[in-house]
Amino acid sequence: MSQLKTRSINQVAVSELGLGCMNLNHAYEPKLSFERAQQLLHAAFDAGVTHFDTAALYGFGLNEQWVGTSIKPFRSQIYLASKCGMTGINGKRVIDGRPETLKRTCTEALQRLQVDYIDLYYLHRWDKQVPIEDSVGALAELVCEGTIGAIGLSEVSAATLRKAHAVHPIAAVQNEYSLWTRNPELGLLDACRELNVALVAFSPLGRGFLASSSSASFDFASGDLRKIMPRFQPPHLQKNLELLKRLEAIATTAQCTSAQLALAWLLQRSPQVVPIFGTTSIDHLHQNLNASNVVISSDSVRQLDEIFAVSHISGARYPLEALHEVDTEEPMLGHGN
Repeated sequence: MSQLKTRSINQVAVSELGLGCMNLNHAYEPKLSFERAQQLLHAAFDAGVTHFDTAALYGFGLNEQWVGTSIKPFRSQIYLASKCGMTGINGKRVIDGRPETLKRTCTEALQRLQVDYIDLYYLHRWDKQVPIEDSVGALAELVCEGTIGAIGLSEVSAATLRKAHAVHPIAAVQNEYSLWTRNPELGLLDACRELNVALVAFSPLGRGFLASSSSASFDFASGDLRKIMPRFQPPHLQKNLELLKRLEAIATTAQCTSAQLALAWLLQRSPQVVPIFGTTSIDHLHQNLNASNVVISSDSVRQLDEIFAVSHISGARYPLEALHEVDTEEPMLGHGN
């Protein structure tokens, strides 16, 4: 097993770049076979990744099964995260933050993962029909029982983090954060610094956009989540591709890939930030992990900050219905929604 630089979650050292496991078999196309997914997970561990992230929602339970089976040989050497509060029921995604549901989901997750302990357990979505204090209180009971090590929240605002943290210490907040999704900079990142909470940045490569070529077709297969995301659709896509061209130019000068540059930019934002990227390619896995060794000049940081200013991003990150489900601070974007 190789060694990577580390960052801290709940006072535990984890690889500063972790692996988000969602796109092994959920939301993106093409999906992997179990055999290919297992090869990727083992390759990640061998390359030094110690932070693996899954959820009950992903594959409607199948993702946890795959991850659990694959990590058996090295379970004690990794930091395992999963999520509750959003699951698949009868083929549909359901948000349910009631205490009894969260506890039942945890029991089911332990069985699927084939473990007796989950290091970090997130509330995947705040169910706005249930006070955040009630949901966090249920997770606090799981900490006391010893079935989870720490509590996390996902897609929440600074205000909600503070409410939750008053009930029980929150170890991590997992929100989308990248060059073209800078919502955490509207208050959450400052709150995480103040409360010593890790900000786990999911989709640090903009759901693959920042790792793509500006000449790519972005013609997604049916069933790919990005097919309905405004930023990947006309007229927004054409405007965003102009930003991607400029990212490619800076990456060429820095002698790294666009993906490596985007990850290196995120790593330098704050020691609180712990990015988790997803991939189905072992080659891309190794390339992305090398972002830890990319040094960005202050001039390049300034250029990237300007190029990807919020006002320059075209389109919302989610369709309107999905935006109503999350609790994050949302900026005013350029060029409409």
